[in-house]
Amino acid sequence: MTRYSPPWFLQFQRITPGKIVVLGGASAIVLGTIFLLLPWATIPSKPLSIIDALFTATSAVCVTGLIVADTATDLTAFGQTVVLMLIQIGGLGYATLVTLLLLTMRRQIGLRNRMMMAEALSTLNLQGLIPFVKAIVMWTVFLELVGALLLSVRFFQDYTLDQAIYHGIFQAISAFNNAGFSSFSTNLIEYRTDLIVNVIVAILIILGGLGFFVLIDVSQFFRGERYRLQTHTKLVLVVTGLLLVGGTIGLLFLEWTNPKTLGDLPVFDKILVGAFHAVSARTAGFNTIDLSQLGNASLYLIIILMFIGGSPGGTAGGIKTTTFGIIGMFVWTTLRQPGDVEFFWRRVPITVVHRALALAILSMFVLTVLTLVLSVLESQPFLALMFEVASALGTTGYSVGNGDVLSLSANLTPFGKLVIVVCMFIGRFGPLLVGLGSFQEKGKKLYRLPESKISIC
Repeated sequence: MTRYSPPWFLQFQRITPGKIVVLGGASAIVLGTIFLLLPWATIPSKPLSIIDALFTATSAVCVTGLIVADTATDLTAFGQTVVLMLIQIGGLGYATLVTLLLLTMRRQIGLRNRMMMAEALSTLNLQGLIPFVKAIVMWTVFLELVGALLLSVRFFQDYTLDQAIYHGIFQAISAFNNAGFSSFSTNLIEYRTDLIVNVIVAILIILGGLGFFVLIDVSQFFRGERYRLQTHTKLVLVVTGLLLVGGTIGLLFLEWTNPKTLGDLPVFDKILVGAFHAVSARTAGFNTIDLSQLGNASLYLIIILMFIGGSPGGTAGGIKTTTFGIIGMFVWTTLRQPGDVEFFWRRVPITVVHRALALAILSMFVLTVLTLVLSVLESQPFLALMFEVASALGTTGYSVGNGDVLSLSANLTPFGKLVIVVCMFIGRFGPLLVGLGSFQEKGKKLYRLPESKISIC
């Protein structure tokens, strides 16, 4: 007897909550593409093609920052507003916005929606989820408002009041959501040695990249609501600190004498530029120097930082700091004496270790394959293509761009641009789907197969 299968339009209720989040992101990209194709979204002399509109919408929703059209000059105020709204949707997340809408309408949040929110926010704890979402929105609004206010005051020295406010809001939202889009044609190169702009933007990037769970946990700790930080928070803070310090030292060491980047700057400005790019390289995409002038070693260092990315449950991409930290501890434990992976007197579950290894291996596989595809189809240098793919997968937005204000993607063929679009979508939603696959409840085996020795060295 043939098993009955309902039509596709009746199977929607059977879609997992995580897939609903991914479909919501894809829907936002489609709507953003349609809006960007409208005649009043761009200046009359530079309308966007369908592939360029899709690229821009994907880059905004996936908070990447790669561009094929100059946001400041090619897009109108309407087009820039669309991009800004897509950045906010992508940064907060589809699930968070849906939950906020349901709360505003005073609708009850069912178990399915709670599961969707938990998976999108990188937490499996359904308890206290609604207050957690409310706290996310409050943190986002507060930090973006403060950042916008401070930046507007600084930009008022160079622009009229309305222009200063607009640039301040745009940079603040883009920085906190780790998007990398800028309302300036040259990104932040004009403010390369400006301490105020560099510090404010860097702080917003770091806070957005730490993850909302960490922000709330740290705030509760300092308010005395909990007597110790959770292990997740400690791991995020330790790995983030190491990456920021290591990235800064590495870039300074490699570029200290390069006259096209740091060589001609005073010592303090060198440190400022190096530290800013160590922060931004891990998924933000803001730049204060021409990245096409960096040496190959510096580009590869940035590829590593982009591949690692930020932390779970935030606005950043990459394989995440926790994944990198767990793999590092696993390697260290294996080299010393095989046993449990431990951190701050806590044991990391073996399932989490396996999940971290699987995510890192899959991400490296995708990076390798897609770089290979582009290197076959495009005539650009190999390292530049690898840099572009790593930037898209890490949702960073950095690009060598051949010295142009646009990303290298602007010089790719339509198919090459489509490959980068796929990279950005995988970078933003791929880790979620990988996580969902590892969290699926499966029946436990009641037996174990006999061991067999296999040589690996």
